[in-house]
Amino acid sequence: MKIRKHINFQGQVQGVGFRYRARHAADRYGCTGWVHNEWDGSVTMEIQGEEESIDKVIIDIERGLYVRIENMSCRSLPVNEDERGFRAV
Repeated sequence: MKIRKHINFQGQVQGVGFRYRARHAADRYGCTGWVHNEWDGSVTMEIQGEEESIDKVIIDIERGLYVRIENMSCRSLPVNEDERGFRAV
């Protein structure tokens, strides 16, 4: 079943290839959505797909050489059936 999550990542998440890794992992696992750097140094992502696929995207991001996720806050959102692709904004 397809789900959508709004996730805010805190830690060493900007300037370390986080958005690049997120985009490529989302494409690999068939997820859609977007990822964005915030003014406070965190990164926000809205992602939708199968829950297992979303988990795999997050694991791939965490494997980044310089990425260090210290905290994640997450909430569920309604699925956007018209969304295509995953982009860094």
